[in-house]
Amino acid sequence: MKIKTYKLPLMAAISAVLLLGISSCSNGSSNNAPTQRPNIIYILADDLGYGDLSFLGQTKFSTPNIDKLAANGMVFTQHYSGATVCAPSRSALMTGMHTGHTQVRGNRGLNDGQFPLAAGSQTLAGVLKKAGYTTGAFGKWGLGYPGSSGAPLNQGFDVFFGFNSQTIAHNYYPRELWDNDKIISLEGNQGTEQGQYAPNLIQEKRLEFIEANKDTSFFMFVPTIIPHAELFAPEEYMEKFLTKTNPEPPYQYESKLGPETFYKGVDDPEHPRYKVGGYGSQAYPHAAFAAMVTLLDDHVGEIVAKLDELNILENTVIVFTSDNGPHLEGGADPDFFNSNGPFQGYKRDLLEGGIHVPMILSWPAKVKKGSQTDHISAFWDILPTFSALVDEELEEPIDGISFLPTLLGEGGQPTHSHLYWEFHEKGGKQAVRKGKWKGIKREVFKGNETILLYNLEEDPGETTDLAQDHPDVVKEIKLLMEKSRVEDPEWPFDAKIK
Repeated sequence: MKIKTYKLPLMAAISAVLLLGISSCSNGSSNNAPTQRPNIIYILADDLGYGDLSFLGQTKFSTPNIDKLAANGMVFTQHYSGATVCAPSRSALMTGMHTGHTQVRGNRGLNDGQFPLAAGSQTLAGVLKKAGYTTGAFGKWGLGYPGSSGAPLNQGFDVFFGFNSQTIAHNYYPRELWDNDKIISLEGNQGTEQGQYAPNLIQEKRLEFIEANKDTSFFMFVPTIIPHAELFAPEEYMEKFLTKTNPEPPYQYESKLGPETFYKGVDDPEHPRYKVGGYGSQAYPHAAFAAMVTLLDDHVGEIVAKLDELNILENTVIVFTSDNGPHLEGGADPDFFNSNGPFQGYKRDLLEGGIHVPMILSWPAKVKKGSQTDHISAFWDILPTFSALVDEELEEPIDGISFLPTLLGEGGQPTHSHLYWEFHEKGGKQAVRKGKWKGIKREVFKGNETILLYNLEEDPGETTDLAQDHPDVVKEIKLLMEKSRVEDPEWPFDAKIK
């Protein structure tokens, strides 16, 4: 089914990028397919909204490198995250199963990390490793505390560098990071010092991994912590959005983005949350957010430049997306930036703003540049797509469907009968998308049976509830909500209903 939402503005933006002359890759076709299997890089932003990219309408700052990636690849206009918060979204990505079936269905802290994936799980990294790929993850993990069955080295990754714990990943100047299965102290960040900006340290390791594996097939997972949720950026990036108001130190500044509201966070080193998940204070939250996404865009540009330098860009699949919608914590102001674009809702909502995410896939050798698809897809489709790409058969059933035919411009693309989400916080929520219809149930644990119904073709902002006009559709969606999940004692849902 063709979903017509925002097609013309999106294609106009991509065409503008192409006309600026920054697109140099070939259109690609099956006739020039390389014999070596492609490298795969999956870049996962943290709480980046649909409207936080300039090619999708952001006007407060620009993202030229990500825009260029879109211009040189395929944009998915109807792509969904695995969940509306971090851990279950990543679990859906790694296991190919939605939140009614995947092993991690919520954010649950455990033993200085999070609830783990089970030993022997079929995961994206494990499948690609079995296919002969060298696998590395660099950023935030959150699917298993250190030493657990879910730790990255136990789930198919050969190399890991970054944050094991989602909680510690709130902080941009942490006291330590994980290097494989060893913790390393960051001397520049001890006490109150802020000398080593973690995203830049992690980025260095990504570039080293690419260099070290340029002669083999590799999978690099890039779960950056930007822009969630502490609003900190290096000085040189902050100064892009600040104006000095006095010529001599100590300098004072004004934000180029207008009046700012000071965010008071955790700054006392004696506070138990200081550098352990508590967000630091920020005098210029708007400038900081813009600076952080600008830095993220530069990181994407550096990865592409490294691939180009090594002459492996042509046969590298690069995906860019976000794990859920924009957050409201830590002084963030998504309304100022129109971060959720045409949608309403934020992180922790099952409205489009919480789960409808940007998605770009570039593969110069095979995917037509400047292309766009309205194919409805979700995180749980990545595993079957990549397994089909490398011709590695999956051993266990999943919820995902490969969209490789769409990438290659072939016919016969299978489609989902429906997509399903559940959320275990805020009273319990469920959502189903079936074609143009989207149904949402809130306050599930209170026994609520009311389903809100939206026609996403005509109302992508979900402003008009049509449930009373289409009781037959509501009945069908209610049945799908019941049949699309299996109760897990680790994640009770039905059992909480009063």
